[in-house]
Amino acid sequence: MLKSSLIISTYNWSEALDLVLKSALLQSELPNEIIIADDGSTDETKTLIASYTKKSKIPIIHIWHKDKGFKKAEILNKAIAKAQGQYIIQVDGDCIMHRNFVKDHISFSSKGQYLHGSRVNIQKYYLETLFKNRQVDFKFYSKGIKKRTRAMYIPFLSNFYKKKENFSSKYRGCNTSFFKSDFLTINGYNERFEGWGREDSELAIRFHNLGLFARRLRFKGIVFHIYHPEKSKNRLELNNSIEQKTIKDKSIKTEKGINQYL
Repeated sequence: MLKSSLIISTYNWSEALDLVLKSALLQSELPNEIIIADDGSTDETKTLIASYTKKSKIPIIHIWHKDKGFKKAEILNKAIAKAQGQYIIQVDGDCIMHRNFVKDHISFSSKGQYLHGSRVNIQKYYLETLFKNRQVDFKFYSKGIKKRTRAMYIPFLSNFYKKKENFSSKYRGCNTSFFKSDFLTINGYNERFEGWGREDSELAIRFHNLGLFARRLRFKGIVFHIYHPEKSKNRLELNNSIEQKTIKDKSIKTEKGINQYL
């Protein structure tokens, strides 16, 4: 049976991470382990994770490094280096998972491809209710969401979405999965990326350069993204240039990647 590792990236938002972890432990099919990639959060996050570790039936591993600014690529490499699963399922610490999220990713896993799923937005006005009720169950008709057609759970329709050769603009690193072996082949995330933007899409582009296909999980594999103000984009122009070079050179393997932690 395929062993899976659920990777959750987070930074200093324990209130949101609480709901994400709650949704993780309510999965219809649990992963073999949960690894939290913590980009330098304070002790509040550490305390929350410890409380979940005590009550979880599966291992919860907290990978932390000192806060050095937005270093998501680096902390994800460190976390995935520790993963025992053959299959990596990745979400952000502000994305509540549908109860069949893990099951859906595993059911569509296949050699020679990676997966990416849909993201439903939870609106700003609903946050007080969300956190007060610690809500993790959402449906198509639920209050507080927009782009609600993405919340329609109809697994049968997912079969009509076939694998594709080209990178999709719908790809989001907050809802993706891949074989760890493929991730290692391309040396993981490019740690030249600092600050918000493009570390996830550049990874997927190198998957394609390796020869992988992409398959979209539509109508299944859903996450519900909790509203937050946009992060600083002061490094976006530089990050764009790194990604464009990957496209131009058809790069497969990054020089500064996961190999540092193996």
